[in-house]
Amino acid sequence: MLYNSIPDVLEKGTVQDKGEMARLSSFVGATAIADLVKSTLGPKGMDKILQSMTGKHVSVTNDGATILKSIMIDNPAAKVLVDMSKTQDDEIGDGTTSVVVLAGELLREAEKLMSMRLHPQTIISGWRRATEAARNALTESAIDNKDDPVELRKDLINIARTTLSSKVLYNDKDYFAELCVSAIMRLKGSNSQKTNIESIQIIKKQGGRLSDSYLESGFILDKKIGVGQPKVMENCKVLVANTAMDTDKIKIWGSRVKVDNMQDLAKIETVEKEKMKEKIDKIKAHGINVFVNRQLIYNYPEQLFAEAGIMAIEHADFDGVERLSLVTGSEIASTFDHPELVTLGKCDKIEEIMIGEDKLIKFSGCAANEACTIVLRGASRHVLDEAERAIHDALCVLSQAATSDTRIIPGGGNAEMCMAIAVQNIVASVPGKQSLAVEAFAKALMTIPAILADNAGYDSADLVANLRAAHTNGEKFAGLNLYEGRVEDMRIMGVTESFKSKLQILTSAAEAAEMIVRVDDIIQCAPRQREGGGMGGMMGM
Repeated sequence: MLYNSIPDVLEKGTVQDKGEMARLSSFVGATAIADLVKSTLGPKGMDKILQSMTGKHVSVTNDGATILKSIMIDNPAAKVLVDMSKTQDDEIGDGTTSVVVLAGELLREAEKLMSMRLHPQTIISGWRRATEAARNALTESAIDNKDDPVELRKDLINIARTTLSSKVLYNDKDYFAELCVSAIMRLKGSNSQKTNIESIQIIKKQGGRLSDSYLESGFILDKKIGVGQPKVMENCKVLVANTAMDTDKIKIWGSRVKVDNMQDLAKIETVEKEKMKEKIDKIKAHGINVFVNRQLIYNYPEQLFAEAGIMAIEHADFDGVERLSLVTGSEIASTFDHPELVTLGKCDKIEEIMIGEDKLIKFSGCAANEACTIVLRGASRHVLDEAERAIHDALCVLSQAATSDTRIIPGGGNAEMCMAIAVQNIVASVPGKQSLAVEAFAKALMTIPAILADNAGYDSADLVANLRAAHTNGEKFAGLNLYEGRVEDMRIMGVTESFKSKLQILTSAAEAAEMIVRVDDIIQCAPRQREGGGMGGMMGM
């Protein structure tokens, strides 16, 4: 007997998009994500308000990675761009919006090419040639001042100013650029600045203006010193611990102890106190004068520490304990039976300070002397959160530019125009339909300066045409002055970007777009059946 029906290979409920539908779904999802963050690009970019489902948590930001990781996405191609943005944030810290916008523009051009019946592999081959030409042009335009400390510091300040110009700190970008560079330069001499950027603490305190923020040498812990203990301690030997200070007994859920009289209850309390005292004696045997615990210390142990002249700090959050351990050179201890095996932290002075109306603890002269704290002041929590994100982005970029790759390139759309012209110059030498893909790559690069101009409220067609003419006439440092709406020399304006950041944007966007262009089939798994229902319920019968 013959059957004309095609057997189902995939499980019932599985959704499959093939061919043109799959490509359309990928392109629409990716370009929608790019369009979502496009308006935040550049110094005149707009902000987005992100509100939680309950409406209780609200944040205002124009940071691409923050926006994309906060929204729920169902399209698989869009998720590829979101992951790419997160990678850019982890690797460099800045350029999270640019990388998504460039990938989105590449896919927009790819959609046009496919409507002209170009095969995806032809497009990819052309893109790879274009990427190589763009990378070479970017490398040639890079400037390196690593042998001149004065010029290198100027470059770092310009990079920080450019990074902060599109953030909430725009009005005070000169002040904060100097502050960030000073913090990074303190890390000079450490083996790995990228890792030891953790030595830079950021404290947020509401009140005052953003311009009231400052850089404080040393480490500041947002906690209070115990009652009745010294508020200032010098030549400190610090023990950082994560231990329960009440008792070491096993806590059994739901257990109860019944006593007949008050004397028996007093005996239980006495035994508890003896256990606490025994642990305190073991801690004192380390020869310390400062004890920092992640957990609560309670009244009786606090009293014993005060009698011994030891400064006790309780309930330091885990992030604070980890950072304190790093900057004081100590280990986090949980047992105290072998003092000789525990590494104590050292610092010259610990004192209680006031910021606004809050009391905090300052650690000065730490073992990791590069440790410092940026104290941010601002009108509201939303402003402080966005300021922290801006400072973090600047510190990440500077930590890369100060050590691993000190090369810089002009900003203001200069790099994109330089790469676009280099790609267009090889179009005539590329045979066949690949030349269309190469030309499309150049168009995608050229849309970045156009978006910058549009976001600033200028005529993008006019500005981009003038910028292209300037580069063609040999003005290789020409870029867009988005404050006055004209083409200017970026060296004079001091608009500088990190070479490593721009290279990462180029390569990541090209690779992500190539991956999405390759897709010709999207398969969504069947929804999981509830227990006791559907086929699962029938199988269990």
